[in-house]
Amino acid sequence: MDSARFLLLAFLNAGVLLQVWATSDVTALYGELITIPCNGNTPPPEDLMFIKWKYEKEDGTPGDLLIKQARSDQPTIQAIDGYAQRVSIDETFNLLITQASLKDQKTFTCMVVSESNLMEYPVSVVVYKKPTQVEIIDKSEVLLKDTPVTLGTCIAADANPAATITWKKNGKPLVADGKAVLITPSMKLDPATGLSTTSSTLQYAASKEDVDAIFACVATHELTNEETELKPFPIHYPSEKISLQIMSKGLIVEGDNVTLKCHADGNPPPKSFFFHIKDQKTLVENSDTYTLNAITRKATGEYKCSLADNEKMEDSQDIVVSYLDLNLSLTGKVVKTVGDTLPLNLETMASGDVKVSWTKNGQTAEEPEFTNLTYADAGVYVCEASTTGLTKSQSFELVVEGKPVITSLTKLRVDGAKHKVLTCEADGVPEPSFQWSVNSTNEKSSYVNGKATHKITVIPKVNLTVTCIVTNKLGEDTMTINVSSVFTEENDRKDPLEDSEDQAKLIVGVVMGLLIAAAVVGIIYWLYMKNSRQGSWKTGEKEIGTLEESKKLEENNHAV
Repeated sequence: MDSARFLLLAFLNAGVLLQVWATSDVTALYGELITIPCNGNTPPPEDLMFIKWKYEKEDGTPGDLLIKQARSDQPTIQAIDGYAQRVSIDETFNLLITQASLKDQKTFTCMVVSESNLMEYPVSVVVYKKPTQVEIIDKSEVLLKDTPVTLGTCIAADANPAATITWKKNGKPLVADGKAVLITPSMKLDPATGLSTTSSTLQYAASKEDVDAIFACVATHELTNEETELKPFPIHYPSEKISLQIMSKGLIVEGDNVTLKCHADGNPPPKSFFFHIKDQKTLVENSDTYTLNAITRKATGEYKCSLADNEKMEDSQDIVVSYLDLNLSLTGKVVKTVGDTLPLNLETMASGDVKVSWTKNGQTAEEPEFTNLTYADAGVYVCEASTTGLTKSQSFELVVEGKPVITSLTKLRVDGAKHKVLTCEADGVPEPSFQWSVNSTNEKSSYVNGKATHKITVIPKVNLTVTCIVTNKLGEDTMTINVSSVFTEENDRKDPLEDSEDQAKLIVGVVMGLLIAAAVVGIIYWLYMKNSRQGSWKTGEKEIGTLEESKKLEENNHAV
């Protein structure tokens, strides 16, 4: 007894309850790898000890396959029969069996043993194999009217489960009635592989309506649905009916090649026919068709065909030839000048009512009227006329030219920037070129629908008068703009409040200076007078001086 069985017995003796889940199903393909999940790929418990896979033998006894310990990287193969070299386990504990065969159609059980539980998850495996081939053998060369003939035997070989074979005629199932339809099924089982081969033999009594009938056998299986067709069988009988077919899939349009086919229901089919084309009878031998090449609108009318050896057996069909004429007076490339008048004429003729629509540059538009051309009128015009089953279109490209006209000349300076961007816009076709009266950088141009834009970057150090000149082959236009120096603008943008504060400070400074000067002069005069008086009082002497000195002193005192 191995360690796994020892542990299992220990669990059972310890009172751990064995829980067995309901059996799930897995479908495998014959010869391919079988993948059998353990508990639907649900993660194992955290206290997992080991996982063991086993299976039920043909005699009902269990057979061991492998065991995988929770802490082991490699499983231990326990199988000693044919499974020893075919089984393995992956990282999610799926059981892997290579080269599936029908002998693998049994129940496999995943046993999950943890420290606290023991669970078993049985899985029933079914192995499918689609038929190796589906073919029809012993095919007949011909069918006989009202007499059963073996069409063939359809075989679907080596399948599991056995394929089901049914027969069809013109896409509809055939049901055996014991008279016109007889179907004999059979099945063989390969004892070595257990695969089944199904066969079915069809006997059929034809009628004249079975000319060109398509017979097919269909092998139905869980993995495929294959259909094998037989070519139509010839049936011999005299013609009783004739029909004229117009071999056109749809509307007959003027200029088409139209084929007429005269069909008789006899077999072998007649080889000669009369075709009645607009009151003219034409004999066609060794063919049942007649082609009208490049049919015209005048060919509308009744057409007939009849048997060459029995003209009373005939059939007729009406042919209607559809047509549509569209005539537009303007085509190709039309070049005009702004302000011109451009006549536009449209004529239509058709086998039915005509609907006319217009587009301009791919967009739906009204029928144009060009009485006073503008740049906006330029574009590609498409006129489309339609009647039942027919559509025609014509187009022209209108180019409206004119000498350039400047629509705007602007300047822009972003805050803080040391440069200005000048933009000159103009209308004109052909595309005009731009010239400026100043040097520039970062030139950018665009031209859309006759509108041209040109931008330049300048750094004006002084005030400038800038001219934009726009030219094309039809003429030119100019416009000027005054551009001030970026440095002058910076000075002009100085804050007025700061100027007022500076002026106030200057005035206060001047006033204070004058007051200080007056105080100094007063102090000097006071000291002088004091010293003069003190000198006279000290000596008690009379002041002595000339008359001129006295006058000067008096003048100085007045001046102060």
